[in-house]
Amino acid sequence: MKRRIGKLFLVLLSSTLVVRGQSPQSPQMVPAATSNIVSDTTDVQHVLDAYHAAVLAHDGARLASLFLPQGSTWINVLSEEAYARVKAKSPSATRVRVGSYTDFAKLVSSSKASLDPTHTNMTIHTDGTVASVYFDFIFLVDGKETNRGSETWVLVKSDGGWRIADITYSSNPRL
Repeated sequence: MKRRIGKLFLVLLSSTLVVRGQSPQSPQMVPAATSNIVSDTTDVQHVLDAYHAAVLAHDGARLASLFLPQGSTWINVLSEEAYARVKAKSPSATRVRVGSYTDFAKLVSSSKASLDPTHTNMTIHTDGTVASVYFDFIFLVDGKETNRGSETWVLVKSDGGWRIADITYSSNPRL
């Protein structure tokens, strides 16, 4: 009887640990992982803040340093409405355009206009190694809205800290 109760206790204990995301060998895993996730989420937010500050300051070099240099992607997808407008003007237009963060960094550096990308409704998810950020944006040039849409970033934690690996965004430019 005691043996059966002991086995039942072990089964219940193991089940509780599995539900909490722990194994019997690592009872401290959840609190440590949670504190790291909070720290990593804050660090990812700092990358977003640095991006915004670099655009405002026309600092293309600082902006470029936030990206993973070995193959970051930059993808712009026109909304249905924007695609219809562009297609009417140029029948060979494509809806999905692959660009480069280096091209955007050059634009930021060379623009004489005031640039301000605003971000709202932001959600950050991370496991401490990779992160995704999703938000709505409005891009202002000289205080006027020139584009809006939704944007998603993929970031990776490299030896040098968090770097942007991918930016993909919907685009509804004001033409």
